[in-house]
Amino acid sequence: MRGAPTVAIIGRPNVGKSTLFNRLIGRREAIVDDRPGVTRDRHFGAAEWNGRRFWLVDTGGMVPGAQDQLSRAVRTQVETAVAESDLVLFLVDVTEGVHPADQEIAAYLRKARRPMILVANKADHLPADTRHLAFYELGLGDPFPISASIGTSSGDLLDQIVARLPAAAPTGEEAEIRVAVVGRPNVGKSSLVNRLLGAERLVVADEPGTTRDAIDTPLTWHGRTLVFIDTAGLRKRSKVDDDVEFYSTLRTSRAVEHADVCVLVVDAKDGMHVQDLKIANEAWERGVALIIAVNKWDLVEEKDSNTAVRGEREVRERAPFVEFIPFVYVSAKTGQRVAKLPDLILEVAEERAKRVPTAEVNRVLESLLERHQPPQPVGESVRLL
Repeated sequence: MRGAPTVAIIGRPNVGKSTLFNRLIGRREAIVDDRPGVTRDRHFGAAEWNGRRFWLVDTGGMVPGAQDQLSRAVRTQVETAVAESDLVLFLVDVTEGVHPADQEIAAYLRKARRPMILVANKADHLPADTRHLAFYELGLGDPFPISASIGTSSGDLLDQIVARLPAAAPTGEEAEIRVAVVGRPNVGKSSLVNRLLGAERLVVADEPGTTRDAIDTPLTWHGRTLVFIDTAGLRKRSKVDDDVEFYSTLRTSRAVEHADVCVLVVDAKDGMHVQDLKIANEAWERGVALIIAVNKWDLVEEKDSNTAVRGEREVRERAPFVEFIPFVYVSAKTGQRVAKLPDLILEVAEERAKRVPTAEVNRVLESLLERHQPPQPVGESVRLL
């Protein structure tokens, strides 16, 4: 969707932003939970209504005045989403009335001067529900009442969104390439995606598990749209004991299933773990093109020209299916070789899209049968169909 307009959903925590995001794109992409702070990054999703296509962006909850590292990082993400958007949906909660945080966000939006729709969510008893009228106090125009969870007035809201979008530009684009960035927790997946995009699109923190959703982020590279899906770190099932983490892990597996290319990020100092090989094998079995990105290469102190070769040989001895999978040695921190990754993604995606003619497949199989005949049922010969 190169050149498509962008619509950002913002608001304080737990007003239903992820629920509205899922409702408007027509599928469950963002994790929904009653606890504040489940959404931390900007989450991009493709939406279409009445022939108009646009990017929808789910953001973390803004907590004006909060000074902890994560809250400040989320606020930066929200401000960037607003600055890059063509339209902002400011979401409020009618069940709680006008909250002081709503007033502070409204003041911020007036300064931002972006086209905006004030959306009053959780109005579950329309048309009798009039609680949205209280939000005229914010001075942002007519509040638009909806129920994201039930779906009431969501179609009318989409009509309003499409009417406010800039005119569509003609495009002759090729199909986008979906790239799942996967790996164990805290190996640098978000840092690598941020380095590729040249911006802090994803929240990065020292503690494992900062990324909860599978986060869609588009990048245009040599005229092609690459949609990077930064995923939650996959842990052993025995260690997944929280509902949010369970759904994050499930979403990660689904991201791999629907990807064209899978970039498996491993920690250069830790090496390949059994869990890494399981992730690689899952991508392989699903027919997804695979790249192994060895991150934090700058931290490997005693290395020579053969260090990478020896490491790859050890991995291929443990997992023969990795024989034809490319390795790239990068540092998200310094940027070392990161620029090679998009070109490699395009290369493996092109190889994955190739189709071998049936005649060529039969020729190879016949050659193999001539060299080694498999066991045959009595009185029957093996035939190629």
